[in-house]
Amino acid sequence: MHRMLDKRAQTLLKTLIEHYIAEGQPIGSRTLSKHSGLELSPATIRNVMSDLEEMGFIASPHTSAGRIPTARGYRLFVDTLLTVRPLAQKELSNIKEAIQPDQPLRLLNHASQLLSELTHFAGVVIAPRRQQPRIRQIEFVSLSEKRILLIIVSAEGEVQNRILFTQRPYTPSELVEAANYLNQNCLGLDFEQIRGRLHDELRQLSSDMSELMAAALEVGSEATANSGAQYLVSGEKNLLDVDDLSSNMARLRQLFALFEQRTTLAQLLELSNRADGVQVFIGGESGIAPLDECSVVAAPYEVDGQLVGTIGVVGPTRMAYERVIPIVDITAKLLSSALSAP
Repeated sequence: MHRMLDKRAQTLLKTLIEHYIAEGQPIGSRTLSKHSGLELSPATIRNVMSDLEEMGFIASPHTSAGRIPTARGYRLFVDTLLTVRPLAQKELSNIKEAIQPDQPLRLLNHASQLLSELTHFAGVVIAPRRQQPRIRQIEFVSLSEKRILLIIVSAEGEVQNRILFTQRPYTPSELVEAANYLNQNCLGLDFEQIRGRLHDELRQLSSDMSELMAAALEVGSEATANSGAQYLVSGEKNLLDVDDLSSNMARLRQLFALFEQRTTLAQLLELSNRADGVQVFIGGESGIAPLDECSVVAAPYEVDGQLVGTIGVVGPTRMAYERVIPIVDITAKLLSSALSAP
């Protein structure tokens, strides 16, 4: 459809959308005449506006003589008219400083907080679907007669603690023996592999010891399966301050429910995992009703050349795309290099 737009119509649409994003008020012919840089009569501008409206790129709110962009207008703007501004040096330094090589989970957390702080919208990160961590060390510590603390240290250095409730008390030497047995037989395996390896051997161990081992495998398996968030959101509350969204509390409640429920938004963000670079979902394009008045700007990130997750920003359709797109793009690139081997 945009091929039907001549240069003049494209310039007027670009001017209208840029001013609407900056001011939040419907834009009239006078503003366009003043700022478009085109020598056009008010009548010509009104004619072009009326054509753009007929094509579905802009709309007239009932209360005003001015026009506002539609989701379709934003789409055309983002795809073909947008001039992306390079980030200010200070912003670039802030991102570089925050995205330093660190523990992966902490780094992903930093990324979602950073996106939310820089854009004043909600920052979202989908972490890689984690395989169960491999085990480096297991320890048992007696807490009371029938309560034992299981300490699991993963190969990545992550520590998980879980409490086991046993049928009978265990002596310190039994606990050391059980831990030694697991550490000798299971180094570098995950709990599912350990379970497979020990399946037959557990029957041969004394029944007392096998009770302790079986409890450790069950609890450890559960602990490591759920370790590491797959979905991190920061700054949802920023959306309460966005005029375009806060005027509709019912829609905002749906939006917050979407952040809570997570799966739907995660599926949308995972779509951008299949694409190169930044993707923008505007309004109804996402197919998710609470996002009808929102845009999602997302980009995949890599670890050692493999796409593993997505970062993104959720905000109103009236957002400064020329600023948000490079923030998401650069954060994804810096996150990829911080998570990859040097």
